[in-house]
Amino acid sequence: MGDEVDGHEVDRARPRLLTRQLAALTGAFILGVTVTAHADDDPDVDAGKCQVIKFCVGVNVENKTQGDAGQSSAPISGNSKSQMQCKLTKVDPKPPASHPAWHGANPKKADLYFRACTDGSNDNPAGFIVVPQGQPPPQVDPQELARRVVDSMTLLGPDIASPRAAGEYIVGVPMWMWVDQSPTTYGPNSASATAGGVTVTATAKVSKIVWKMGDGSIVSCHGPGEKYSPVYGRQESPSCGHTYAATSASQPSGVYTVTATSTWTVDWQVIGGGGESGRLVESRQSQMQVAIGELQVVR
Repeated sequence: MGDEVDGHEVDRARPRLLTRQLAALTGAFILGVTVTAHADDDPDVDAGKCQVIKFCVGVNVENKTQGDAGQSSAPISGNSKSQMQCKLTKVDPKPPASHPAWHGANPKKADLYFRACTDGSNDNPAGFIVVPQGQPPPQVDPQELARRVVDSMTLLGPDIASPRAAGEYIVGVPMWMWVDQSPTTYGPNSASATAGGVTVTATAKVSKIVWKMGDGSIVSCHGPGEKYSPVYGRQESPSCGHTYAATSASQPSGVYTVTATSTWTVDWQVIGGGGESGRLVESRQSQMQVAIGELQVVR
């Protein structure tokens, strides 16, 4: 279990892990340095004559989304919670000016911090942040800023082109489903934001659309679908389609309610420092009502 330091729980195993991460990223700068941790001290790491690491920041980020109906920009993916924790470490002494962590900055006029983040998984972003000398490091969690970027985007449910409300559809005849593509309904859709000296850019694109056909069937399509042409006759869609086995006469108002839910994959990254990146997932939906009839044969 961890100890309490300044109101934050500190895992005594973390200093060794953090220093190993720092050593891996700084390369030859601290190559071969012996690392020791002292259980009776503050949560510092004595890295020989090389540097002293002190935990500065602990950040908890909570993201929540909730549902909505229709073609909407409201997330429908349910509640989600991120427990990403980030710690900043001032690198002292500083690496030489030729070290890539500086990104061209002058070490005489800037300080270097190492940011290590973890959410308990193996995908733990880490990187360097350059701060003007004497100024405090930015207290912004990149993932939290990425969430703000996503919130600023207009991400809508699928723009359903087929089936159409005015379309004529028949039992046993394959229905082709497809959506029209735009930055707000399919992507790519990009935006960026800056806070506390950290700039994050994000790009969102639909990776999957799940169709609930109203008759109990569910169809997953990994693409916008193929547009139908009369030359295809009664062929099935090669990428996204469904064939109804019963008419919609027994349904409320005599129609099936078709719900299309798109999964937006949002890739984000920090620009100009640290190189941190990650992925967020959003869901949006649209609905369409379609009537399915029977083919009438006249003798």
